Amino acid sequence: MRLFASVYYKGTRYAGWQRQPDAITIQQVIEEKLSQYFNREITIYGAGRTDAGVHAFGQKFHFDVDVSELDISRLLYSINMMLPADIKIDDIEEVDESFHARFDAKAKIYSYSILLESKDPFLYETSYLHPSPIDIDLLKEVLSHFVGKHNFKNFTSKEEDKDNFVREIYNIEVSEVVNHLFYITFRGEGFMRYMIRFIVGEALNICEKNLDPSVVDELLDEASPRKIVSHKAPANGLVLVDVEY
Repeated sequence: MRLFASVYYKGTRYAGWQRQPDAITIQQVIEEKLSQYFNREITIYGAGRTDAGVHAFGQKFHFDVDVSELDISRLLYSINMMLPADIKIDDIEEVDESFHARFDAKAKIYSYSILLESKDPFLYETSYLHPSPIDIDLLKEVLSHFVGKHNFKNFTSKEEDKDNFVREIYNIEVSEVVNHLFYITFRGEGFMRYMIRFIVGEALNICEKNLDPSVVDELLDEASPRKIVSHKAPANGLVLVDVEY
């Protein structure tokens, strides 16, 4: 039986999603609790990875269990009682054996939250405290240059990529500023390691220096030599909102 689950978590104290030999990760914690519940080793397959300190509202994963019948509501309740307070599985459902949480994903939605000027003890782990004002209109214009299909070789730390670093961002939206807090939401086919954080970091740098937004086009030029941008937004402001299938 193949099961498909949605999980949300606060990633502050974890070394990201993917299991690692010398650090605690989200995948490791969930696998340990599922293995304990089923009394056998369970491996889960996520829709994608989130980096250390990154959070999720709608991370997805699938796993297989060797049973013919299962009380899913009991499983959901029991696993959430076993998991730490900063991880919660929101839903579990049975899916076709051919389904794959990663390879069947059509789009991913991420949100990056920025807190302007005002220090907030309740938000510092889930948003980036930006020390100076931001021209929101300029920021929107800068971010608009990233929408579409581009070569993002300068916006990821990946050494190699089978698609030559080409990805498509379907849209980027910037929310209104409310109580000094606003969000940048990205929807795209997929995002490479640090890609959103590099985009946000460079966009903020362009705004701070009041540069022409067209500099983004130069950074996305496929023919130019690779030179990874030096401005990367902190992990704590980034959230995986949802995965679309």
